[in-house]
Amino acid sequence: MSQIGVIMGSDSDIKIMEEAMKILREFELDFEVKISSAHRTLERTVDWVKAFEAQGGRLIIAAAGLAAHLPGVVAGATILPVIGVPLSSGALEGIDALYSIVQMPPGIPVATVGIGAARNAALLAVQIIAIQDSALSIKVKNYRLQMLKDIEAKDEALQLRLSKGI
Repeated sequence: MSQIGVIMGSDSDIKIMEEAMKILREFELDFEVKISSAHRTLERTVDWVKAFEAQGGRLIIAAAGLAAHLPGVVAGATILPVIGVPLSSGALEGIDALYSIVQMPPGIPVATVGIGAARNAALLAVQIIAIQDSALSIKVKNYRLQMLKDIEAKDEALQLRLSKGI
């Protein structure tokens, strides 16, 4: 059983969404990935969402560009938390997608990350799942600790270079 569903409207979205999949693998979470459109394959999309929820799925990450209706359609078809990832595309370079996802009507929320921020969407999903999973919570804390150590190491290297006049 997959805990997290990742859905995108087109195969052109895969490159960005691979960042989310890498994080989910790193945290050893089961997930499934689907390409389905809110406009071109509406019934297929809703059927997948309902089946995912029925089989015990816990959260969905939905990515879309342009009019970005996929996250909202998904949220309208389930009570599972939905995290929307606006994708940069078209003349407005993702601003339209961001507005479409973040401006959901009252009663149908979609958590929204930055444009193209698939990695943050996956990290938010991990944190949500970790609320009820102490082992996963420890992994999240260790992940954050490693980020701290990485920044400190980079700063130390910079300070060393600067002290040598480089």
